[in-house]
Amino acid sequence: MQDLSMFDDETFDCIIHPWSNGYVDDILPVWQECARVLKRKGYLLAGFGNPIEYIFNEDKLGQGVFEVENTIPYADIEHMDDEKVRAIVEEDGYIWSHTLEEQIQGQIEAGFAIVGFYEDIGGTALDKYMNGSMATKAIKI
Repeated sequence: MQDLSMFDDETFDCIIHPWSNGYVDDILPVWQECARVLKRKGYLLAGFGNPIEYIFNEDKLGQGVFEVENTIPYADIEHMDDEKVRAIVEEDGYIWSHTLEEQIQGQIEAGFAIVGFYEDIGGTALDKYMNGSMATKAIKI
């Protein structure tokens, strides 16, 4: 998703970009590539998580305990000395969190206007207190 060079400029009318940003270390090239391959006035529908969940100890968060352990942005690769992180990486791949500024302002700087915003639960213990998932509807200007 950081390199869509196999597609010509202004090829698509709409990109549906699900919760996949956590699998890349730098989200800004993703937004730039989306803008490049979208036609003018094309839509980008992007979903992502609120990075706040990454500040907590993952095991304890799963138990409903909110123990602050990490800073944002978070990267698994910086925590590979933790056996549990290493086991998760081996099974699911590396995870990187991104700031909300990278997620939202990054789209704007790539040439998008945010024309819609939606929040939903994120599937963690945080759901009791806040929506952890969000989505933007952006149009290429």
